[in-house]
Amino acid sequence: MREATSITDPSAGFFLTFEGGEGSGKTTQIARLASFLREQGHEVCTTREPGGTPAADALRQILLSGRARDLGGETEALLFAAGRRDHIEGVILPALWRGEIVLCDRFHDSTRVYQGSVGGVAPETLAVMEAATLEGVVPDLTLILDIPAEQGLQRAATRRGQDAADRFESEPVALHEQRRKAFLRIAASEPSRCVVVDAAREADVIEAEIRRIVMERLVRKQSFPQQLGKLSP
Repeated sequence: MREATSITDPSAGFFLTFEGGEGSGKTTQIARLASFLREQGHEVCTTREPGGTPAADALRQILLSGRARDLGGETEALLFAAGRRDHIEGVILPALWRGEIVLCDRFHDSTRVYQGSVGGVAPETLAVMEAATLEGVVPDLTLILDIPAEQGLQRAATRRGQDAADRFESEPVALHEQRRKAFLRIAASEPSRCVVVDAAREADVIEAEIRRIVMERLVRKQSFPQQLGKLSP
């Protein structure tokens, strides 16, 4: 592991992940929340998976293009794990050591859903990969943006315009709906970490709810000021 460069305890930071299906609005809500938190005086690191470092971004191109599909589910999961390990060491942990709020677009729950629940990789196999990859780096809070698969895919198509759909966006609606249900099962199994947000609503309404949830969680950590600030957009 890369040597930390700060004397700050990593627990001083706050690690927040966003999960959900295609077109659920994660990117939009991360950008809005980051702007709000910075206005409140917090240092914020925004990042994404797959990606976040040069090596992980290179893996992202392979994974989203579909070139890794023929390698099989376990090998694909290993590629995601390799990118995640580099991402944790190069971006997430250093930011947490500096006491920052890390907002990450997808993390280990996406592997559990895409390669595990729907992709067929055994939970025991994923658990071994997680133990080796995460080494205790688990989100303080995970927001699962929930939207019916068909509606989410329509949003994704509108967003990309004339650009080609990536490997996941081009898959059948039924498969996306399976993933949606898998995310909801994770939320039900880990209620202290996961909060489900109805992402079928207007972006401003979703933003206001996310602000409330996040600020309530932040004030539970002694590292952050005990005030909620302005909650509505």
